[in-house]
Amino acid sequence: MISRIDLRGETLPEGSALRDLLPRAEFDVEAALEKVRPICEDVRHHGAAAVIDYGEKFDGVRVPGLRVPAEAITRALDELDPAVRAALEESIRRARLVHREQRRTTHTTQVVPGGTVTEKWIPVERVGLYVPGGRSVYPSSVVMNVVPAQEAGVEGIAIASPPQKEFGGLPHPTILAACALLGVDEVYAAGGAQAIAMFAYGTEGTAGEPGCAPVNLVTGPGNIYVAAAKRLLKGRIGIDAEAGPTEIAILADSTADPVHVAADLISQAEHDPMAASVLVTDSDELAAATEAELKTQVAASKHVDDRIVPALAGRQSAIVLVRDLADGLKVVDAYGAEHLEIQTADAAAVADRVRNAGAIFVGPWAPVSLGDYCAGSNHVLPTGGCACHSSGLSVQSFLRGVHIVDYTRDALADVAHHVVTLAEAEDLPAHGAAIKARFGWKVPETK
Repeated sequence: MISRIDLRGETLPEGSALRDLLPRAEFDVEAALEKVRPICEDVRHHGAAAVIDYGEKFDGVRVPGLRVPAEAITRALDELDPAVRAALEESIRRARLVHREQRRTTHTTQVVPGGTVTEKWIPVERVGLYVPGGRSVYPSSVVMNVVPAQEAGVEGIAIASPPQKEFGGLPHPTILAACALLGVDEVYAAGGAQAIAMFAYGTEGTAGEPGCAPVNLVTGPGNIYVAAAKRLLKGRIGIDAEAGPTEIAILADSTADPVHVAADLISQAEHDPMAASVLVTDSDELAAATEAELKTQVAASKHVDDRIVPALAGRQSAIVLVRDLADGLKVVDAYGAEHLEIQTADAAAVADRVRNAGAIFVGPWAPVSLGDYCAGSNHVLPTGGCACHSSGLSVQSFLRGVHIVDYTRDALADVAHHVVTLAEAEDLPAHGAAIKARFGWKVPETK
């Protein structure tokens, strides 16, 4: 059901050589670019009509308009299962606690007397948040995208989620209910690359329906075509990341409970046939016990044939055997998992040594599922090894740091000779001239 990779025989290689030994899903965004390019161009030139046409083609339903009526959003909340509502409200409460603490404040540094640089954090004016709607329903992604945007102070928030045939072309009602709980009323029944293009280019309004104004930033996970559209349109819009197939890596030793390990591997595999489930361990006994548990637990699961088994059996999933925890840490750092669980003795100390992971879950009582919903952390995280250079979604994702430079005449005079010298060293004499012009074309003498 799941393959093994044995790395115990030799000294581990470094860098890309080690990464090449590890399991990873194939996710060729470059190949998808040419498929989404005409879609994005069509939306650019034909607006809402093109988005509606592609919704009919890809989602199997033709919507009368893209904007979800306010009454549909209200109705979805009114009809929401009370237990689901309570769970979403608690998820929102915890996420706000964490994300509110991330907000940066304006800070002024006095460089010299009369010379200051202030760093001011300004929220993005308008964002488009994408919520997938394919194999599963993700109201939790509404929470994870909206909460940090709101805590950052973003004024304009729009959400797009694919139209669902079984709900008359509206996004799933649980997604709409989550929007209502968060006070977001600008929601569009649009999915895939066409939704990203709609956010990037905007659409003109039609009789009885306002258009979608262009956004500055698009965040949220999606399939390979969403990722490709983000790459294609990056520059016109800011993006959070090109999210690939979801991943879990578990670094575990002989103290780990194979029942927990197997359950957590399966929990990630049920997302998608391309989902990656990786166990890194120095214990043969744990590896064997986990394999046995997988057989037992998979048989009792839902989504077995269409998601879990293909995911666990795919090239992206494996049990990786290492000589010791030191090598295990090298492996998980090389892998750079979206979600990394540490199930070892003294798990907190081991977790503290990790460099590359989207989020780290410490010990047996902090599974990834907790982070997906109610830990307070964000579950929109870097995939495909991007955790070595990128962070998960946060309040910072929606803020821009702007430097405000304020110098007096005396403060500029004190450093003018350095500015002129550097300008001339770079063969940019007009830069120096801009300084000299302020002092009668003579560089002030230093004090």
